[in-house]
Order: sequence, then structure tokens, then C-alpha cells
Amino acid sequence: MVAVQRAVSAKDPDMKNIDELKSTGLKATLPRLKILEIFQTGAQRHMTAEDVFRVLLDERSDIGLATVYRVLTQFEQAGILIRSNFESGKAVYELNEGQHHDHFVCTSCGKVEEFYDPDIEKRQNLIAKAKGWVIQDHSMALYGHCAECASRATK
Repeated sequence: MVAVQRAVSAKDPDMKNIDELKSTGLKATLPRLKILEIFQTGAQRHMTAEDVFRVLLDERSDIGLATVYRVLTQFEQAGILIRSNFESGKAVYELNEGQHHDHFVCTSCGKVEEFYDPDIEKRQNLIAKAKGWVIQDHSMALYGHCAECASRATK
């Protein structure tokens, strides 16, 4: 598993990203560097391929949607990104920062928010142990309305 830093603190972030890509066996092409930078510096932590493509369009980049899909798949295979498939049916990607967490997913606007609760993790392990299971990994997504959508619904 490759853990990627979200905030790039090196003086030359491009060199750090070039080294990062090379360490996973990927060549440091312009599309790969640009897409990695979007995940590291963007306001959104969870993005679909279309979200990434919109950022590239806003930046006047000539990287096509097919290239975005290809790079996201390569990053997932290399362990740079984690892909989640929530009920929207679209793949949502986030940087693999090496720390387990679960997700809240807004069924109105699609917002995804991370959370970690040690009590939930402990309870899951106790239940698994009682049933004779050893958990290797898990993912949990809780669906509902984010605070913003919930407040709009009550007005």
C-alpha cells in the first residue's frame, strides 16, 4: 500500500510528485502529474472522473476525459488512489493516505465526508470475533442528508 501525502511541503512539489510516481512504477507524464496535484491540493477530497475533468477544463488544460479515466485507473492500481463505489453508481476517488476511515454520503447533493470512530471499529471487531471471523478490511458508508441539505429541507 502506498500512502500519499495530501499537502505537498517540498520546495519543488513537481520533483516530489515525479519521485512518487516513479516509486510506484509509473512514468511522470504531464497528465499524471496534473491529476495527482489536483488530488493533493484541491478543496474536494473525493472526486469522480468528471469532477477531475471539470477542474482540468477550468484550468484550460487539454487533458481529455478518456485520459482522466485511464490515469485514475492507473493510480488506483498503483495504490495512489482509493476508489469507492457509493450508491450513486459513480466511482469516487480519494488519495490513499494510509489511514482507515468510513464515509457519510449525502443522498441529495452527493457530498462525501470522512469519519473515524474507534468505538465503532472496536464493536465491529468484537462482533466478528464472537462469530468466529477475523476482519481483514472493511468499508462502511452511511447515507443521509448533509447539514446543508437537511437545513434546506426544513425551510
